[in-house]
Amino acid sequence: MLKEAIATGATVEEAKAAACAQLGVETYDDTIDFEIIEMQGKKVLGLFGGHPAKVRVFKKLTPADAAADYLQSIIDCMGLQGITMDVKESDKGIIIDIEGDDVGFIIGRRGDTLDALQYLACLVANHVDSSYSRVTINTGDYREKREKTLEVLGRKLALKAVKTGKKSSLEPMNPYERRIIHTAVQKVNGATSWSEGENLNRHVVIGVDPKARGNYRNNRGRRPYSKGPKNNAPKANPDRKPLNEGEGMGLYGRIDK
Repeated sequence: MLKEAIATGATVEEAKAAACAQLGVETYDDTIDFEIIEMQGKKVLGLFGGHPAKVRVFKKLTPADAAADYLQSIIDCMGLQGITMDVKESDKGIIIDIEGDDVGFIIGRRGDTLDALQYLACLVANHVDSSYSRVTINTGDYREKREKTLEVLGRKLALKAVKTGKKSSLEPMNPYERRIIHTAVQKVNGATSWSEGENLNRHVVIGVDPKARGNYRNNRGRRPYSKGPKNNAPKANPDRKPLNEGEGMGLYGRIDK
């Protein structure tokens, strides 16, 4: 994908500098190239005729540039002011951190707008070339806070399921958030989780692990009869490996459970 600008100047170098200024790059930037459309013409006798030089400067957009430009266009269309973006590239992909007073509009209800923008920005970035680039959009450590909230929720409902024997259904979530819940639940002995529903209605259900039935209490607060030891109350086991841990699971990656 190319981004270009055309400018004129008294000389080719001045025209090139003017075009680079339009693109926000320096003339010595290795990622740019230029084409002379028209050389400057000298005036006859220093009085008549003559014309400036015209130069086209073009810059090949990287996936990060494409994602940032697309995101900025959306922010502009939303009419948000004072929004800044910090774009970084690493082995983990493209990370775009957004700051500003109106970031709440970008986050949306429980991160729905932020997730949608991230998904679309990823599509735009991966239309630049044949390589794949993962795009992560964050603002004010929102994703870290959201992940912590989901971990606490998953653990709380897992302990509740083990104690009461009743299952709980959560609201629909994207694959990344479902994975966080699954991971938290699988660290609680006696609890398990699975996903139900299709597409946008897919959600997590947390219940008692069939292999560990008999640990929960009935409605009267009594533990069901069991031939096993009485002191078998469930405890969190941080060393228990999640059944569906998965490697490199992205925001819209696949979860089979």
